[in-house]
Amino acid sequence: MDFHVSLAGRGDLTSRIYKQLRGAILDGRLRGGERLPPTRELARRLDVSRNTVAVAYERLSAEGFLVARVGAGTFVRTEPIERVRARTAPGGDGVRPREVWRSLPLPADTGSDTPAYDFRPGIPDAGLFPLESWRRLIAGEFRSAAIHPARYGDPCGHAGLRAAIARYFGVSRSVRADADDVLITHGAQQALDLIGRILIEPGDCVAVEEPGYAPARLLFQSLGARVTGVPVDAEGIDVTAIPPTARLVYVTPSHQFPLGTPMSLDRRTALLAWAERHGALVVEDDYDSEFRFGDRPLEPLQSLDRHGHVVYVGSFSKTLLPMLRLGFLVAPASLRPALRTAKQLSDRHGELPTQAALARFIDEGMLARHIRRATRDYSARHELIVTSLRRDFADRLRLVPSAAGLHVCARFIHDTPADADQVIERARQSGVAVESLARHYGDRPPEPGLVVGYGAISPTRIGEGLRLLAASW
Repeated sequence: MDFHVSLAGRGDLTSRIYKQLRGAILDGRLRGGERLPPTRELARRLDVSRNTVAVAYERLSAEGFLVARVGAGTFVRTEPIERVRARTAPGGDGVRPREVWRSLPLPADTGSDTPAYDFRPGIPDAGLFPLESWRRLIAGEFRSAAIHPARYGDPCGHAGLRAAIARYFGVSRSVRADADDVLITHGAQQALDLIGRILIEPGDCVAVEEPGYAPARLLFQSLGARVTGVPVDAEGIDVTAIPPTARLVYVTPSHQFPLGTPMSLDRRTALLAWAERHGALVVEDDYDSEFRFGDRPLEPLQSLDRHGHVVYVGSFSKTLLPMLRLGFLVAPASLRPALRTAKQLSDRHGELPTQAALARFIDEGMLARHIRRATRDYSARHELIVTSLRRDFADRLRLVPSAAGLHVCARFIHDTPADADQVIERARQSGVAVESLARHYGDRPPEPGLVVGYGAISPTRIGEGLRLLAASW
């Protein structure tokens, strides 16, 4: 492999080469079995004699760090070597981030450990994803004819995918858009970031639902906004409680996160009227509304908007796979040029072969078939959990009605937030992962409750998982 060697500093050239190669082996940069450059090649790159490099290699071989194989080259030994402390970036306190970044919580642990009974919300079942069909589509996009001539793409995304999204969501969700109105993003979170970048000045007021989606709140805070939580009731966000100075209002009207209730038509109308009076923008995050088990969906705010005050945000992370990081936004004409520029400055464009594959996935009807199949599966899991919570937890939890999405919410009847934390911790020790409702509050005192997901747990494990959860009281 290519390896950088610096000849600056004291000592003869052979010693410097030896010490740097030895250090790279000890801290793991050069791994067991890796092939080093031939002595002639490394000597040429370093502009030293071949003998200078050869002596360094011989010394490392004598000490057991390298193994020479006749006709093959020189390799790092494959037997375990006692490691020293790994190399890290320079420390020190010379440069610090803006103060807001010192107050934001660290990202949640995204390690590979999976709980035995995984009731965490927002995680779809990867086993339902049509992987073979997706692999075929991706392979087709990497044919030479598909990638030549090599060039950068439109910051707004693959033209075919933008058109497919406009058609699909125009039919399935009544979103009013054509391809020019759509901008492809790396999930909903990047869409929110782009909107915030073009709209929010430091100190601007941003209103969010309370309880609500914490990553959105934290993102707006990171941009310098004064974020205010607005209470949510059975009809959705309380429009009368939105600060009149709010520049932006973030809502999840189709399936409120985390409570799960939809925003009523009266509230939708009132929110749009409020936005028009105050010249504010409403960001509509259509969070996991594709999976619907009962009530007919109400029209999105975007389709009711007549004056350009709504940006519609969608994501494929819940319908497909989170690792694909594909989302989109639909913006009014007044914001499109700025959003396009912000996207170009942010990352130029996304992964065009993946976007092209998704366009075919939608146009060939595979997305609709996948959602129908997944909805049937998630509906059965939803029913199992709702039945158990109503039957076995009736004296402990009050279920919040919900007929869509990948989770349900239940409020504690008697216990305090501290009691709820103890229940969740004891459940964790039993291998049950469930989320606290309290973590979704920002400004107001948190309400004790549970957010119970069912995308990541198989139906056969739900009963035992809920039994262990009940035993955690």
